[in-house]
Amino acid sequence: MDLQLANKVAIVTGASRGIGRAIAQELAKERMRLVLVARSADLLEELAASIGGECLVHVADLRNTDAASQVIAATIKRFGSIDLLVNNAGATKRGDFLELSDADWSDGFALKFFGAMRLCRSAWPHLIASHGSIINIIGIGGRTASADFAIGGSVNSALLNLTKALANRGLTDGVRVNAINPGTIATDRLQRRIQAVAAEQGLDYDAATKAMVQKQGITRFGTPVEIAQAVAFLASSAASYCQGAILDVDGGETRTL
Repeated sequence: MDLQLANKVAIVTGASRGIGRAIAQELAKERMRLVLVARSADLLEELAASIGGECLVHVADLRNTDAASQVIAATIKRFGSIDLLVNNAGATKRGDFLELSDADWSDGFALKFFGAMRLCRSAWPHLIASHGSIINIIGIGGRTASADFAIGGSVNSALLNLTKALANRGLTDGVRVNAINPGTIATDRLQRRIQAVAAEQGLDYDAATKAMVQKQGITRFGTPVEIAQAVAFLASSAASYCQGAILDVDGGETRTL
């Protein structure tokens, strides 16, 4: 199926590994021109070389207040337009609420929420010009709270609300804004969580994996490519009637409305 994305320009943040890397690879298959954003220059350069095509590597720490505008300026300088912004960057600290510091909370919001918000704001005029779209990669923790994910859940909830707010604005400005909530996805970050569970419970890796799957009431963990394929769909003309959509890609883990 031709998604009609060829030669369009996409910015992907958090592109160096995991879900972001898979998104970049999937969009490259659709022959999009890519701006790859993350803090790791080596990983971005390796990714750009592996996928070929037209890629701009932009190393940035989106926690810095001027980083978003620099990403957008570099994109326009290189490609002249922006058709798609994928906000994927951001990890938040897990832990006991009473032990999480102000700095932990500030850091969680600085990258995932404020980084995405600033990128949306800076990219918006260019997305109006191209009738482009924004896809926010958020997470099911924004809909279903858990005690050890207080920061992440709060950040995700804020991003879900921002998605709806920008989608409302986008009706007037001609910009589509949607979001994807990944469930538990098999990334390096998940591998570290499984190892921690294994150590805490005295299990081997496979047993800890099985225990986590069973606890979450799903049949398996998801893969980064499954999130990437959902991004390609939402970016395409096939999803032209999706506005403010929140797509849970979580294997059925979210059971609430």
